[in-house]
Amino acid sequence: MREGSKVKVKAAILREMGATAPYASSRPLSIEEVELDAPGFGEVLVRIAAAGLCHSDLSVINGSRPRPMPMAIGHEAAGEVVAIGDGVDDLLPGDHVVMVFMPSCGHCLPCAEGRPALCEPGAGANGKGTLLSGGIRLHQEGAALHHHLGCSAFADHAVVSRRSLVKIDKDLPFQEAALFGCAVLTGVGAVVNTGRVQAGESVAVIGLGGVGLAAVLGAIACGASQIIAVDVSDKKLALAASMGATDTVDARDPDAIEKVRQLTGGGADFVFEFAGVGAALENAYKMTKRGGTTVTAGLPPPDVNLALNIVSLVAEERTVKGSYIGTCVPVRDIPRYVALYRAGRLPVNKLLSGTISLDEINEGFDRLHDGSVVRLIVDFDKH
Repeated sequence: MREGSKVKVKAAILREMGATAPYASSRPLSIEEVELDAPGFGEVLVRIAAAGLCHSDLSVINGSRPRPMPMAIGHEAAGEVVAIGDGVDDLLPGDHVVMVFMPSCGHCLPCAEGRPALCEPGAGANGKGTLLSGGIRLHQEGAALHHHLGCSAFADHAVVSRRSLVKIDKDLPFQEAALFGCAVLTGVGAVVNTGRVQAGESVAVIGLGGVGLAAVLGAIACGASQIIAVDVSDKKLALAASMGATDTVDARDPDAIEKVRQLTGGGADFVFEFAGVGAALENAYKMTKRGGTTVTAGLPPPDVNLALNIVSLVAEERTVKGSYIGTCVPVRDIPRYVALYRAGRLPVNKLLSGTISLDEINEGFDRLHDGSVVRLIVDFDKH
């Protein structure tokens, strides 16, 4: 790509939050032709091959996670490098990459402490809808379109910060590779990095979307002795059992908390909550044993608060931890998780529910909203 040149791309554009299902009728996302600038300093042009539909996208569509509008959304993707900007010396056109939805500057205090998921400039850029540089590379008729989490991956091409990419082997299928940028990093990372689950410990997982089911796989890989899957969907409970969960509990059961406590002899060592609902986190805390750890990676609306019994927190030496992107170091963790997948110890391909074309994206979010799928992938070769 010549310096200063632009390309026309097809992208899913959200112009207003708060749409209600069915999205096939309300059509919150429109597939539009937009202008994409050449990559600036430290940036990369990527041809998107596959992008996953995630509840984090859905939370922007329905307005529970406010973002600046209009926005080209999508954040879980894999693709091929097309061109590089100045300052990028470790990627070449033709390289395959996974996108990571939190760019890490490498220089702020959290990055220096080995916690890139908490990168301060990255968080600031994501909140403003820009790339890590503060720039915007998407336009339509001269008007800027915001970037979603530095990725804007529901598009056939995207310009992103080099700090938003992890190089992968070319023989890893794109549809599977996309999962490692969000579902796997977040779910497996919550178990491995945030919780640090040890072999023989007991685990309960609440919320069996792509992230929750990835956490089930992570708990298996860690050698957890007992893995209890909790959800409102019989289909997802059955899927968790087929993946290796030792027990399942219907979250609609009024005795769900007591059942988990009975199964674990007083509460699980670790309870992971991925439902993004305040009541689910309260239940997770009650399912955790004395001295145990409750971890949440759910993202409810900003006005949702948690009521804790402070006496139990102190007298029972409980731990409550948040986990963002699985407390990950992407350049370390994605290759590790891919290696586990190749070895058959982390079968993340079981999360895949099917593929759709970009034009079917509103209907795809209906299927995600009603819980009938785990991970749908937009296949950009599908028309």
